[in-house]
Amino acid sequence: MKIPPTTLVFREKQKFSRLLRWLLILDAVVFIVFILLLLSYVGKEHAKPLPAVVMVVILTVPTAITVLFWISKLETEVRPDGLYIRFFPFHINFKRFTFEDISEYYAREYRPVLEYGGWGIRYSFSGRAYNVSGKKGLQIIFKNGKRLLVGSQKPHELVAAIDSIIKGNAEK
Repeated sequence: MKIPPTTLVFREKQKFSRLLRWLLILDAVVFIVFILLLLSYVGKEHAKPLPAVVMVVILTVPTAITVLFWISKLETEVRPDGLYIRFFPFHINFKRFTFEDISEYYAREYRPVLEYGGWGIRYSFSGRAYNVSGKKGLQIIFKNGKRLLVGSQKPHELVAAIDSIIKGNAEK
């Protein structure tokens, strides 16, 4: 019996760590307060007040970045027709990677900062990475030689889910 392609074999949702999100809020507040204090000090003695649009940008940009981190999430799904990844809000729809295009895959520990420059959607000499926290993930090597690392808190379960599809299809 063939499994419908919409059937989920594995699903994981991850967000940036709570500590990182709170640090970003604190950072945004400190930045905004610092800029406002600096502008009030400089503005009194020497310069004209800043235009309203500049003030709006100063207040909006750190707030927008904080909100972006707060709502961001990495979703990983294994379905019978491929591996699906979505890094919301950057990917509205899931990106599908077919099992036929994958040469090799395995769970591994990695060094997010040293190998990829941190967390998020990252590009480096090691390949591309989607990660939000931790240092474990699924390493994928495609038949065309490209590499993708998908951060996961359950990398061995993810490998087992892919194995169940690929090896299950090979036995038929």
